[in-house]
Amino acid sequence: MSLHENRTLRLTPRFRQLQVLHRERLTPNMQRIVVGGDELAGFESPAPDDHVKLFFPNAEGVFVLPELTASGPCYPEGQAPSPARDYTPRHHDADAGELVLDFVLHGHGVASTWAANAQVGDALVVAGPRGSHLVADDYDAYVLIGDETALPAIARRLAELPEHAQAEVLIEIPEEGDRQPLPSAAQVRVSWLERNGFDAASSTLLEDALVDFEAPDGDAYYWIALESRRARMMRKFVEGHLQVPKDWIRATGYWKAHPDEAE
Repeated sequence: MSLHENRTLRLTPRFRQLQVLHRERLTPNMQRIVVGGDELAGFESPAPDDHVKLFFPNAEGVFVLPELTASGPCYPEGQAPSPARDYTPRHHDADAGELVLDFVLHGHGVASTWAANAQVGDALVVAGPRGSHLVADDYDAYVLIGDETALPAIARRLAELPEHAQAEVLIEIPEEGDRQPLPSAAQVRVSWLERNGFDAASSTLLEDALVDFEAPDGDAYYWIALESRRARMMRKFVEGHLQVPKDWIRATGYWKAHPDEAE
């Protein structure tokens, strides 16, 4: 068994007010928004699954941002805070001064609604990332598992994998039209799993595929991202049934079916 050095890089987050430069509907349920502006200078996103926090205008149409304190974010009193959501930077082109963000359009929610209606020139505040989880590039294979919310991170991971890498990818999407090209220099095998109207929170398409999954030879790194409870259960399965070491698994809840429930 080889040692693979995964490491965490801490970054200093700052708030950047950017403007929409371009918008594009990628698939029926995915909208791409490209933002830029002078404040993007110095932006860094070293890892494919980095998270930035996006701040949207509040109900009055203004940005009310927190001050970052030792005890956490602190908002000004008497003002409605700007709603904020975590998103993965799909692509950052420092030379072009562009940051690409892909939004799942699910018909509700502040981020989805904003992305569906965003026009060139609209403002968006981007903060972070706070840190990056850098995965070693010497695994024999990478297994990427996620739903449509994980597609930006999966696509970026595949785009950044080296030629010698192998990747097995399981992606659950709403419908066939939500398939996307996933260019990569690596050797990649992708399985698309379509819900076709079935509820994302109670779907078991990825779980069923994982039960029948033939683990790749050698050391494999597993990356899992989807609804929170589903991600936790899949992590337990990979660790317990597939006997994968804890340090070779990263499972993240990208959203919650029941946001008010405690973890």
